[in-house]
Amino acid sequence: QVQLVESGGGLVQAGGSLRLSCAVSGSIFSIINMGWYRQAPGKQRELVATITVGGSTNYADSVKGRFTISRDNAKNTVFLLMNSLKPEDTAVYYCNTYPGGHLTWGQGTQVTVSS
Repeated sequence: QVQLVESGGGLVQAGGSLRLSCAVSGSIFSIINMGWYRQAPGKQRELVATITVGGSTNYADSVKGRFTISRDNAKNTVFLLMNSLKPEDTAVYYCNTYPGGHLTWGQGTQVTVSS
């Protein structure tokens, strides 16, 4: 069974940066499109950024120009570099396939941005 393990979250002041990582077990990583999702308290999970097998990326308007998604197929890992963080970026961040989030969700990694 494929497992998703997110890491790299933490507490940061507004304007700061964090780099999230998501390790994907198994041999399918290089053939699946991936996405980063987030869920803030009391809100639905939302899609933040996506990256295709070929490396094409797309971003939610709320993070465009601040976040960068990338992948390392040799290490079965997808990254999310988050710059100029805002308090409204506070959420639990998850990775999963895109579209659909078809794999079992991991535990996520908490990102808290203080004002």
